[in-house]
Amino acid sequence: MGIESLLVFLIVGAIAGWLAGVLVKGYGFGLIGNIVVGIVGAFIAGWLFPRLGFGVGGGFVWAIIHATIGAVILLVLLRLVKSAT
Repeated sequence: MGIESLLVFLIVGAIAGWLAGVLVKGYGFGLIGNIVVGIVGAFIAGWLFPRLGFGVGGGFVWAIIHATIGAVILLVLLRLVKSAT
């Protein structure tokens, strides 16, 4: 993985994490937290979408969309776990 790929990876994670925090009110983790949430969201979407029969589009915008959807799923699950305890 080159430095350019790593930079894109971090940018997509930051944008997706921030968007998910905006969509799921009450979650804001700062830059590092947003990157982590976005990256974990990308892994969730990458695992979940093929199992649901959704194609995985290519490109920067689609990467942000998929990572954001996965990050929203992550934050909703975190909220459910937090409210259950």
